[in-house]
Amino acid sequence: MDKKIMISDLFHKSWKSLWAQIWVLSGLLIGYAIISMLLQAFIPRPANGTLSIAGTVIVLIGLFISLIFELGYTKNLFQAIDGEEPQFSSYGQMSRKIFVYFAAKLIYGLIVCAGLLLLIVPGIYLAIRLQFYYMAIVEEDAGILDSLRRSWEITRGSTLKLVLLMLVQVGVMLAGFALFLIGIFVALPLCGLMSCYAFRRLTVSTTS
Repeated sequence: MDKKIMISDLFHKSWKSLWAQIWVLSGLLIGYAIISMLLQAFIPRPANGTLSIAGTVIVLIGLFISLIFELGYTKNLFQAIDGEEPQFSSYGQMSRKIFVYFAAKLIYGLIVCAGLLLLIVPGIYLAIRLQFYYMAIVEEDAGILDSLRRSWEITRGSTLKLVLLMLVQVGVMLAGFALFLIGIFVALPLCGLMSCYAFRRLTVSTTS
């Protein structure tokens, strides 16, 4: 089974796709950041540190928006690598998967946290092997546990290359932060596109 993940190729293709849709992909992130800040601003800050009912409602609304945005934006990234213009309708389409995504994300977080407690390295390994679960939900309509199994399946034998990809993405993110934080709105979609390209490459390798 050939699973060649060429980091330079992933970066080149991702940059090309980003440049073609940079205003949409970066603009969506900026819009989401503004909405998140507005929601945070409206959360009441009681003196005793306990959230009021209104504050709890706002937090839940924020969580709901966050989950939908993450799913919809991932779909937009796949549209971009397919040479299509990212569609706003993706967010409505992905909303029906929100509960599957939330449950899978929760299980993923618990597994990784448990691994981190075991001398850190197992947690990093598990995070790398299971990282594509949400893409399986978006692209393959996988269920809660099936999405995690799918990620585990396609990453078999590619751990070292994915570690290298992670290090490159960390470097890209640090460069984005260094550019007065503005660069983060370029770094984030670029890293997302690299992951999407890696997912496509791994799934093709698995089925071929």
